[in-house]
Amino acid sequence: MLRLPRFSYLRPESVAEAAQMLAEHGSRARLVAGGTDLLPKMKRGQMEPEILVGLGHLDELRQVRATVDGGFDIGAGVTLSEVIAHPQLCAAYPGYVRAAALVSSPALRNAGTVGGNLCVDTRCNYYDMSYEWRQAVGFCIKKDGDVCRVAPAFTRCRAIASSDTAPVAIALGATVVLVGPQGEREVPVASLYQDDGKLYLTKADDEVLTTLRLPEPGRWRSSYVKVRSRDSTDFPVVGVAVALQMTGPVVDACRIVLTAVASQPLDVSDAAEPLLGRELDDAVIQDVAAKAAKPAKPLDNADLSYVWRKRITSKAIEQAIREASNPR
Repeated sequence: MLRLPRFSYLRPESVAEAAQMLAEHGSRARLVAGGTDLLPKMKRGQMEPEILVGLGHLDELRQVRATVDGGFDIGAGVTLSEVIAHPQLCAAYPGYVRAAALVSSPALRNAGTVGGNLCVDTRCNYYDMSYEWRQAVGFCIKKDGDVCRVAPAFTRCRAIASSDTAPVAIALGATVVLVGPQGEREVPVASLYQDDGKLYLTKADDEVLTTLRLPEPGRWRSSYVKVRSRDSTDFPVVGVAVALQMTGPVVDACRIVLTAVASQPLDVSDAAEPLLGRELDDAVIQDVAAKAAKPAKPLDNADLSYVWRKRITSKAIEQAIREASNPR
């Protein structure tokens, strides 16, 4: 049985104090709330913090608030199960709630948080293994090695984005609030990520993600389709978020964002241009889905064949468009 290594636990009185603790201890410290991603990786030796800074007890991170402009601020410590059970969020953002409901299993959704899923680590067949397994193959560039085992010719890590909620948040135009020792800043969710499987987040190491800020939904309809090996627990093989604005049967605007096909969520909304100003039909949906799937270049870094993953991406995009256009 894998056991957690020894670590010190710090309990800050506020988010600001948590940020100061991160700044003080540097790379030796990591944040923990639900711990559903961090703790298993500590057991496998993928992450080796000496200090954990706890956030789960902070009430300021556990609130869901309606904003004056008609949107919602969701605290980073709100659990995914709480999102799923929130009637106003279900009505306003069905795609986001659907994505939260498809994260892992009920037990992990009870512990996993909004902020944790946005910041969840990238994954790869050569990384998500025990220390002994990784040592046997020579480690990889993401942890302890200097070569990407998936694509040795590349100089950066090719591990893939694995957040289910991030693509929907991007499609909805959401932002996040980050708090660091120098103060607070607000950035689009889309700019929280970069195309590097090892250094996948752009936030500073001493910043704490405190809030997901979803804008007023207006006429946006949203959906999320997830393909995975098992329908109960697995990470996405591909995930597709779609947000549509429609006047009757006519599409006015469309955003499409993919996950699990690159090291960051992939915005392919430009491919949706043929949908605009016209009614949806099978031919145009299939055409848009084929174009939107082209930037997806799956590698042999997740379960199931990468050839099949490429093919299923367009089918998932078709399904997501249809679901967004026909809200329940």
